[in-house]
Amino acid sequence: MSNWSDYPILLAVAETGSLTAAGRKLSMSQPTVGRRIRALEDHFGTPLLKKENGELVPTSFGHSMLDHIRRMQDEASAIDRSSATLEDSLAGVVRLSATEGIGTAWLPAVLQTFRASHPDILIDMGVGFKNYNLAQREADIAVRWMGPGDQNSLIGRKVATATFGLFASETYLQQKGAPQSLDDLKNHDGVMATIMDDKQLWIMDNNHQPHYLPGRVTFRTNSIWAFDEAIANGYGIGALPVFGGCAPGRDGNIRRVLPNVSQQEDIFLVAHEDLRRSARIRAVFDFLVEAFAQDAAYFLNGGTSVFDNVASGLSCGGVNADNPDHVHAPGPRSLDVAE
Repeated sequence: MSNWSDYPILLAVAETGSLTAAGRKLSMSQPTVGRRIRALEDHFGTPLLKKENGELVPTSFGHSMLDHIRRMQDEASAIDRSSATLEDSLAGVVRLSATEGIGTAWLPAVLQTFRASHPDILIDMGVGFKNYNLAQREADIAVRWMGPGDQNSLIGRKVATATFGLFASETYLQQKGAPQSLDDLKNHDGVMATIMDDKQLWIMDNNHQPHYLPGRVTFRTNSIWAFDEAIANGYGIGALPVFGGCAPGRDGNIRRVLPNVSQQEDIFLVAHEDLRRSARIRAVFDFLVEAFAQDAAYFLNGGTSVFDNVASGLSCGGVNADNPDHVHAPGPRSLDVAE
């Protein structure tokens, strides 16, 4: 019989296309991955992978094996979820995933309120733009932008709508001046964040394509932290949420430009349908639904969070807040320019 632990290695190679990338994903060395794949091929007496266009892809037999491996993985994950649903105790770890910004500034402060009534529920938070697999229990609850995901087993709830605008530092504006129209952006420098499957953080047209791009991009990064710092340090204009807590110095150094230009993105709270029967996970989920509802105006228009008394860093002081009377175009990713 082959080693059961070799099967996830084959799946990782098939999904990443190389032994090296699979090793990084599994925290294994490339030689170890190669040796384990060869052991599987020796066991079955046939190749499982072949080289195609510079990548390793499954052979016909490899494809049939992967179907079985994925079903095995789903069944193993179902066992984990079943054990979690039996937990009636309001104690233990709840794994959250969220992006930088909400995950680094808003959630830690807000969850302090939750801890006051649930001191034995411990938070383990993964921050970044990786889509954690909830079916495989990489996370119990995820905060996601634009949609809950396409897995049938997920329960997603829209909890807020966030408004984005264009921002630049006072230093940059003193040197370059402020754009007076969207067309003026071609004469300005831009700061870009590459997020969520290589999407660019910028204002989008209705076809989900970047619109009115700056003349040149002087700073590009996959980190929202570095992105915010680059805007604050005068690299150029970037798209930021109007709610506070993400950009350093936004109160004073960073100013909104073209304030009548805005874009909206929906925020969803997502959990696996099985795990919502876990008492501690359901408690966190329900609390966050209510917390987002209480702060709906903060995400939509900026200003001050209702949780501002919990911790510092949740207020823009209204300096760059959106106009509450500003009527936004319906639906996500629709650019709105107020008259």
